[in-house]
Amino acid sequence: MSKDLKQMYKTIMDDHFTPCMEIAFVDGDKRQTLFYEKVSWVIDGVEKGLRYGENPGQEAALYRLVNGNLALGDAETIQPGRHLVSDIALLQSGKHPGKTNLTDADNCLNILRYFTDTPCAVIVKHNNPCGAARADTLEKAYTRAYMADRVAAFGGCIALNRAVDKATARAIASQYAEVVVAPEFEDGVMDILGARKNLRVIRINAMDRLQTFIGERVVDFKSLMDGGIVAQWSFVPQTLTRKNLIPATAEYQGQTYTVHREPTDREYEDMIFGWLVESGITSNSVIYVKDNVTVGIGTGEQDRVGVAQIAVDKAYRKLADRYCFERCGQGIADVADEDLKKEIEADVARINGGLVGAAMVSDAFFPFRDGIDVGLAHGIKAVIQPGGSLNDYQSIQACNEYDAAMVFTGQRSFKH
Repeated sequence: MSKDLKQMYKTIMDDHFTPCMEIAFVDGDKRQTLFYEKVSWVIDGVEKGLRYGENPGQEAALYRLVNGNLALGDAETIQPGRHLVSDIALLQSGKHPGKTNLTDADNCLNILRYFTDTPCAVIVKHNNPCGAARADTLEKAYTRAYMADRVAAFGGCIALNRAVDKATARAIASQYAEVVVAPEFEDGVMDILGARKNLRVIRINAMDRLQTFIGERVVDFKSLMDGGIVAQWSFVPQTLTRKNLIPATAEYQGQTYTVHREPTDREYEDMIFGWLVESGITSNSVIYVKDNVTVGIGTGEQDRVGVAQIAVDKAYRKLADRYCFERCGQGIADVADEDLKKEIEADVARINGGLVGAAMVSDAFFPFRDGIDVGLAHGIKAVIQPGGSLNDYQSIQACNEYDAAMVFTGQRSFKH
């Protein structure tokens, strides 16, 4: 019996979730209750909620907080009227959003909130950024983020922190994306984006207040396999500017170790940019950043040496693909000309995959110097990491051997 496997992706799940939900935190006679209502959209005259969950066959619902005043230490509720992802205008539905579309958009905003002073683009795929960039124009920021990992960006969620202009819209429409999120879309832009019929185009109505979410904690819920729930404060990066950084020093067996070289202004800029992008990346992770663009992103690995090497490998492979695409309009995997491939690979190797002079960003300390040596061997010149390892002195020695700068944040940035 034949089965149309493509049909499962087209199926819209029945929605058995209730129209309202309440979550109560109880301490004796004290009760703090959060009240939610389900979000839906009218698409082609039909009211629809989420298409489905993480996979076809999983029902899902999006709920908006409508009332409640929760305070658990430093974690408080975002008051109704200030919401972002749950208060959206679906300008073009395409295949209307599923759970992964919204969680990808949410993580884009989680990162973008730190970059409101300059045009910035973040592309997220499977809840991890595959490219992020800042530039003096929105089109340039998007193009740089896209070309940082053109392959992974296929079918991703694009988030922009400025109104989308026609030049940026044309760049987006020439690729395949699932979602575009922005605060506004200029006149004529929807005609351009409309050429991509399945593209979800989302206007975030409160995105102009994105920076007001910096430093705010909410309660983060994680459901366990048996229905249990872990509740935690959401993560808040403490390092927002170079003034928050700690000089890399360590004590070992009565001796003080200090990194010799101070970072340059450009290195500081790349390190801060990378550290804030890092806050939206699944741990265990290491990334490389150069000139306000992600060069290589390694995510979700079990060991720090391995993830540092994976990020290096991706930097080489993605740059080779970019060079090939810029020269002949094809990815390197699609090119049959072996001489051209060898020429491109030689060009990439000559500049160490674009890592020469880049900053290395780690979401946790390096337990030994072998992880940091991976980046140093390929030409990175600045490192930002939490510090706090018993073997920090090894990392300091490694940086001094390569004349690289290093700073500590004093805060781990795990995201599971």
